[in-house]
Amino acid sequence: MSLFKARDWWSTVLGEKEEFDQGCLCLADVDNTGSGRDKIIVGSFMGYLRIFNPHPVKTGDGAQAEDLLLEMHLRDPILQVEVGKFVSGTEMLHLAVLHSRKLCVYSVSGTLGNVEHGNQYQIKLMYEHHLQRTAFNMTYGPFGGVKGRDLICIQSMDGMLMVFEQESYAFGRFLPGSLLPGPLAYSSRTDSFITVSSCRQVESYKYQVLAFATDADKRQETEQQKLGSGKRLVVDWTLNIGEQALDICIVSFNQSACSVFVLGERNFFCLKDNGQIRFMKKLDCSPSCFLPYCSVSEGTINTLIGNHNNMLHIYQDVTLKWATQLPHIPVAVRVGCLHDLKGVIVTLSDDGHLQCSYLGTDPSLFQAPKVESRELNYDELDIELKELQKIIKDVNKSQGVWPMTEKEDDLRVSATVSPNFDSVSKAPDVEVGTDLVPSVSVKVTLQNRVALQKAKLSVYVQPPLALTCDQFTFEFMAPEMTRTVAFSVYLKGSYTPPELEGNAVVSYSTPTGIPQVIQCKFRLPLKLICLPGHPSKTANHKLTIDTNKPPVSLLSLFPGFANQSEDDQVNVMGFRFLGGSRVTLLASKTSQRYRIQSEQFEDLWLITKELIIRLQEYFEKQGIKDFACSFSGSMPLQEYFELIDQHFELRINGEKLEELLSERAVQFRAIQRRLLTRFKDKTPAPLQHLDTLLDGTYKQVIALADAVEENQDSLFQSFTRLQSATHLVILLMGLWQKLSADQVAILEAAFLPLQQDTQELGWEETVDAAVSHLLKTCLSKSSKEQALNLSSQLHLPKDTSRLKKHITLLCDRLAKGGRLCLSTDAAAPPTMVMPGGCTPIPESDLEERSVEQESTELFTNHKHLVVETPVPEVSPLQGVLE
Repeated sequence: MSLFKARDWWSTVLGEKEEFDQGCLCLADVDNTGSGRDKIIVGSFMGYLRIFNPHPVKTGDGAQAEDLLLEMHLRDPILQVEVGKFVSGTEMLHLAVLHSRKLCVYSVSGTLGNVEHGNQYQIKLMYEHHLQRTAFNMTYGPFGGVKGRDLICIQSMDGMLMVFEQESYAFGRFLPGSLLPGPLAYSSRTDSFITVSSCRQVESYKYQVLAFATDADKRQETEQQKLGSGKRLVVDWTLNIGEQALDICIVSFNQSACSVFVLGERNFFCLKDNGQIRFMKKLDCSPSCFLPYCSVSEGTINTLIGNHNNMLHIYQDVTLKWATQLPHIPVAVRVGCLHDLKGVIVTLSDDGHLQCSYLGTDPSLFQAPKVESRELNYDELDIELKELQKIIKDVNKSQGVWPMTEKEDDLRVSATVSPNFDSVSKAPDVEVGTDLVPSVSVKVTLQNRVALQKAKLSVYVQPPLALTCDQFTFEFMAPEMTRTVAFSVYLKGSYTPPELEGNAVVSYSTPTGIPQVIQCKFRLPLKLICLPGHPSKTANHKLTIDTNKPPVSLLSLFPGFANQSEDDQVNVMGFRFLGGSRVTLLASKTSQRYRIQSEQFEDLWLITKELIIRLQEYFEKQGIKDFACSFSGSMPLQEYFELIDQHFELRINGEKLEELLSERAVQFRAIQRRLLTRFKDKTPAPLQHLDTLLDGTYKQVIALADAVEENQDSLFQSFTRLQSATHLVILLMGLWQKLSADQVAILEAAFLPLQQDTQELGWEETVDAAVSHLLKTCLSKSSKEQALNLSSQLHLPKDTSRLKKHITLLCDRLAKGGRLCLSTDAAAPPTMVMPGGCTPIPESDLEERSVEQESTELFTNHKHLVVETPVPEVSPLQGVLE
């Protein structure tokens, strides 16, 4: 930030929504008055040509009507304006205007006025050249050492230099290897053109070499020219600067020194006329324009450099001498003599802010008033300080550290799930097995309190559940508006989702521009993915939930799943998921227990969760608030570990398949290159069965790609089943050790960190790191474990043995009284063994190995988690639980 601002001498804004660039500004005595006063010539991309002669009454005045000498619309966009001796037979200055397809030369003249309107100015077209190629920029000078006139060289977009000897076209030459045009300048001392090519190097071409080189119309070299006829265009010297250039300027203030200044994207360079670097300066900010000018110190050159931070820096060689702030970003800067004021800095922005300014400071005339001195009463100050401290203390007690004010939400979101299925299913021709897939409608209502900017609603459900539409956009132009959207949810897969909860998230911006997010959750009905089924007598996986209240009839808990053929079985109920798997729910008549059993371990989760939720809702309606569930069996870790191994094996297979596919793809490309070489060869050669090898490799690539896709589908389904099993294990841990909601949330964060499983970041390594952190912090045995640092890099493990061991240790330490918390200070040595039969924590490696064996025996072979005792006169399906 500069300490000083550029002193505004005169300024104006050109037109409306016009655009300008570095070639659109020029200062010269264009009307040939001979007074030495420059005029400001500005051309815009909209085709407007303006000439100003500012003479403000006082410093900082805006433009007056008489400051504008001439304004004309030339229709074509103006790329560049220059003033020089462009007309033959006279040394008067004329104005050259470069359009994209035309070069025009005008004479500017003024007529003395006899009335109060003042002088009149007009321009006259002297000649014009129509260009065959689109122009990019131009330069001028006494090419070839001519006296008393200036020639013009125009560079086209395709890298062709077109030289015009005033009214006639001289020749055109293509620059070798030109890809994109760059800045162009002419050095009269060396009679050469200097540009920066797309190779990021400065190149110099002699005018004589250009004049005698091959004509542009004959770009194809002949055999005679290749043998060396002397007409090939050869560069004089090059210098690699390693970046694109914004502008080039040739400075020659005396005949003994000539410098080439190049402004890059990050540096500016000063070169000698033979291409050697004189000096360079690394810039702190991105430059926008520059202008070298003479210095009062002999042997040095001053440079004005504007940047995109609205700053204008003045360098003497590489030393920063002054920095001043501008009101805009300059794209062109010039220095001239205006109204007898020498050294006026003229800047132009890309949107038409034209300003004439000078450097310096204005003295401040403000003087601070004297403060009346008075004696301080320290006793009164102490009393006032105590009163303020008491107010602050009372506020902190009542409202916390920060005073909280009740504020109504700017937007309210609510979701309603239809109790019935859609009359016509919205599932797009989806069938799961032999069952038709139903769909249920969900309505989301948004009501705003104030006017809001673009509110976006995003809805998410757990796959394989799918939505008919998941993105909505709203405009709340007025307050108190209500918008309602409806969509349908259906099952799109032959397996069950891990959750039946959906989430509606709304992101919006307040009237002050602050982004806000609000969410609303909704619960989908169980019947969306499940149908009534026949109870099963046997099952591989069983678990028992204990309660502290008498059993409730399953018909009252699940009224929509009653089987009409078995109305007498009020304590037994069967469920059949749309994917085909079955779950049986049994309620004991004599004890306060419920059993859930199924052939698949992960299928127990949704029915167990739904049972607990419906029991809680049932007793809440009865006014009973002390209802609680518990789990007294052994943790089913062996079944859980089997699902982890299946998921990990699919990840390993996917990695192997991708590596094999990569190898076959490399082989396929190598064979293609060999065949292409054979086909391009002028002398035919046998293919040596390369075509057969190409066909075989192609079939292998297709087969491997299909295998990768199939493995990805299987991995996705396995991850969904693993999520369901993880939810079940966390639920059982919470019921087993009577964990609080905060502790269950910590377990969920550790075991369910990912919504999507990938090869780069998978479930196993993420959960292993999280469980290890819990074992070494809140569940640690000593301070030594807390001092251990975890690896900061996650990668695919070799196997799952380490993860299984850590999960087993987690259960052991929870069973010994350990409790989960986010603070390591709360970790205390466990003193009480909870039910579940967990073994002590090992104190050495040998002891840990023995504990692993004991833990394996302890947590395995528990597919039947409850011992059944025969009870007389009960149904074989019911299996009364005690």
